Amino acid sequence: MKRSFKLAAAMVAVAGTLLTASLPAAAAEEQFVPLLAYRTGSFAPLGIPWADGKMDYLKLVNERDGGINGVKIVYEECETAYATDRGVECYERLKNSHGGASGFDTQSTGITFALTDKAIVDGFSIETVGYGLSQSADGSVFKWNFPLLGTYWTAADVMIQDIAKKLGGEDKLKGKKIALVYHDSPYGKEPITLLKARAEANGFELLLYPVTAPGVQQKSTWLQVRQSRPDFLLLWSAGIMTPTAIREAQAVGYPRDKMYGIWWASSENDVQDLGEVAKGYNGITIHNSADHGRVHEDLKKHVYDKGQGTDTDGKYVGTIAHTRGMMISMLQVEAIRTAQEKYGKGKHMTPEQVRWGFENLNITQERLEELGFAKLMKPVKTSCSNHMGDDWARIIQWNGSKFEIVSDWYQSDKKYVEPLVKELAAKYATEKKLEVRNCEG
Repeated sequence: MKRSFKLAAAMVAVAGTLLTASLPAAAAEEQFVPLLAYRTGSFAPLGIPWADGKMDYLKLVNERDGGINGVKIVYEECETAYATDRGVECYERLKNSHGGASGFDTQSTGITFALTDKAIVDGFSIETVGYGLSQSADGSVFKWNFPLLGTYWTAADVMIQDIAKKLGGEDKLKGKKIALVYHDSPYGKEPITLLKARAEANGFELLLYPVTAPGVQQKSTWLQVRQSRPDFLLLWSAGIMTPTAIREAQAVGYPRDKMYGIWWASSENDVQDLGEVAKGYNGITIHNSADHGRVHEDLKKHVYDKGQGTDTDGKYVGTIAHTRGMMISMLQVEAIRTAQEKYGKGKHMTPEQVRWGFENLNITQERLEELGFAKLMKPVKTSCSNHMGDDWARIIQWNGSKFEIVSDWYQSDKKYVEPLVKELAAKYATEKKLEVRNCEG
């Protein structure tokens, strides 16, 4: 027995990819939450605070609340380095651990694409907050996918809305040039479908500029931008690609206040080293980035003051990416809690029961207040047909030292987004020979 334990421990140490939360041996019930992360690679500047936020919130629920109605959360982190093959490997390794995974936040559109078919067969939820497969908002087709709070289609639409507002109306988009500089991957390509539909409907010219990963060589791209002189530019980047793009924009004289970064390109870590160089740069956010919520106070009191914070010195706490990570874990915890309301408080929830919880979320403003998120986000409610819930977003702008909110809340324009969701979800169902659920009954 001792030899077996030592061998297993040695194997984990050599692998070096898993971080396991230790729980009391006498814990009667546990709920397993796998944590896919990328603390290495070109996306690490985004991935580290994001992963810290996810883990910190789970620690908070255990320390402050004693778990979910007494059920302790156990978690394991697996490093993907944003590589799809490694993400699939992490999924296969963790999916059946501790009685079954409570769903996967993949932190990657590419990994999401790879796991969507597997999740249908295996029966595990794929939680993609603000990313993933945009048409998976249609729950009648995508039973196991939950692109909560927004997708890249809703984000792109909100960016176009804000541009139209600055121009004086949607009709003023006609004849304009709008460029998309994007990471040449499933992540970067995802908004193109919506942008093409918008360009056709609104009469603007869409210019597409892919950037090869990891995104450190962009000079040729920005020379094209200088030649084409787009009126506005959308940036679909992450990690080291983002500050590189902003520096290249400065080099060719492209105004930063004409640039809009997707939410993964709109964190403090993207611009803080640039300072005045990035001044005027716009970003989109799915939470109220200018305010800290009571959840941050709770995190300090119950986790960091006890020396248990994931981010040892706490430098990321309160940043956009860290807060986003906490939101993601909060939504997963609330899905588990919702499932317990139906299937039994204080009990371990199966993957199928957690899926039901995701599909029946109803996080009201009152509940957000209780959780400490009232200042950070809007309520969210899902259903059989709507796996996204309500999409709310705001525009933020870098003032040289911090991001400031410069818009009210937006929602995507359903007349552009919903037909695409229905069309491509139906196409997916046909191609995969999936039974479309009747969500009316």
